[in-house]
Order: sequence, then C-alpha cells, then structure tokens
Amino acid sequence: MLSDVSTADADHAMRNWSGEEPGQIEIGSEEHKRLFCRMLLDTHNPYKPAVIDWPKLEPEVLQRVTSLPIWDIAVQTEGRAQLRVAAYASMVSDPLLNETMIMDGGEEARHKVVLSKLVEAYGIPLTPEPEYLVPKDPEWGWLVTGYSECIDSFFGFGLFEAAKRTGFFPPELVETFEPVMQEEARHILFFANWLAWHRCQLPWYRRVAFELKALRVWAFLIWERIGIARGLDGNGEMQDANFTLTGHQQIGVNLKLSELLDLCLTEDQRRTEGYDKRLLRPTFMPRMARLARRFMR
Repeated sequence: MLSDVSTADADHAMRNWSGEEPGQIEIGSEEHKRLFCRMLLDTHNPYKPAVIDWPKLEPEVLQRVTSLPIWDIAVQTEGRAQLRVAAYASMVSDPLLNETMIMDGGEEARHKVVLSKLVEAYGIPLTPEPEYLVPKDPEWGWLVTGYSECIDSFFGFGLFEAAKRTGFFPPELVETFEPVMQEEARHILFFANWLAWHRCQLPWYRRVAFELKALRVWAFLIWERIGIARGLDGNGEMQDANFTLTGHQQIGVNLKLSELLDLCLTEDQRRTEGYDKRLLRPTFMPRMARLARRFMR
C-alpha cells in the first residue's frame, strides 16, 4: 500500500491540475485535446482496490449501509460503463486520445472492483450479474455512458455530501469512497471537453448526424428515467439511476428539493474547481438545476 504521505500527495494531485502550455486555448484545437487528455492521465490516482482496508462498521451503521438498494445497480452500471468505454476506445486511432480513453475505461473497471470488494467485505448479497454486451454502435455506448455520468454525478456529489454531513456514512467509509467520487468528476470533465473537441473535428454533414445521435441518446436517457421514476423497467428490474431520483429519501436525509439542488450545485463546482480553468465544465445539469430553482422557495 502507499504510505500516508504518498496517499495524500496522490489525492492532492488528483484534485489539482493545470496544463503546462501558457495562454488561451482554442476549443477544438490540438492544444485543447492535449489539455483534456493530459488532465485525465496526469491526475490518475494509483490506489489499488485489492488492498483497501475496509473499516469495521458498528452494527447499526452496517445495517444502514447494507440495506441501501443501490449495490446491484452500482456494480452493473460500472460493468456496462467499462465495456462501453473500452469499445469506443478501440475505434480511436489518435495515440494520445486512445491512451486516455483506455485509462478512463480502466478506472471504470476499477470502480466495479471497489464496489465488488465492498459488498464482499460487508456481506451484501447481490443478484447475479447480467451478461454485459458490447454495443453494436460503440459511439452510441460512449455517449450514453458520458451523458449518464454527467447526470448521475451531479446528483451523486450532493447526495454523498449529504450522507457525509448527516453521518449516514461514517467518516472512515467516506474517506474510502472519496477517490471514486473524485474520479467521476474527472470523467465528466474529460467527457465535456472531448464532446466539444469532437464536434469541431467533424465536417458539417457528419456533425448533423452526430447531433441527431446525441438527441436520440438524450431521448433514450429521458425515457429510461421515466421508467426509473415508475420504479421498474420492462423486465421488472431496477434501473441504473433510481438512486439518483430517490437517494435523499433512501439515505434518510431530510432535505427539500431546493436544498438538495443547492448542495448539488455547490459540490459540482467544488469537485471541478481545482482543474485548469481553460477546461470546459459540464453545464447542462447545473443550468437545469438553476432553472428549476427559480420556481422554488
């Protein structure tokens, strides 16, 4: 395992990064690509899930944690994400971007291992995992993963902080999961910048087709979340982001929706503020949250 000093240094490096090239960066340029790729590569935290020392939980805390109906969802979500990212990475010929995408997929795979180790350590029963299928359209799978992470991380940051403040998650468990949460911030930052860069690389006729695909992805995600709001999908199984919609109730946090949105906005900004200011930040969910706040007390 890393020493305490090395762990602290790695954690700081994961949260704080600036590119070496001075001056303004044009979105869509070669410099922009190097900036967002180097951000992900340089801020990689080398923690190893196999040597995580899972804290011993008091019986009451253990009951709260193991009773959350999220563990199957979380493991399966990461299982699909790692496959989708890897599938798209295999299509990327640019050496730097390919290297970065492979690392992104590797971190998704590591998230799955972390969750698997957690459920093993605390005796949380899981349903058998489904077969994870390679998407027929790798770009579609990558867009679904990227947009989903932008949505779910926005709410996840706020819910995680709420669980921390209320003591629902004990400090030891919060500390253990912090690297995973911060990795999600890096992933959505990478995706937002890749998306802007990729659009600039496409000729107009291909960009039209890409934008139509992105709209179809959003329609798919909205439809999926309508099913989530009903609680079940067509097969009677819980969907990926159910915890995103009902998490504050499930962890026993007594927050108004307006208060939850404020917390999500604060945490979303906090988790990305340490990175180079020339990088684009995901904007869709913060804009939607601020719009919704106008109609709330």
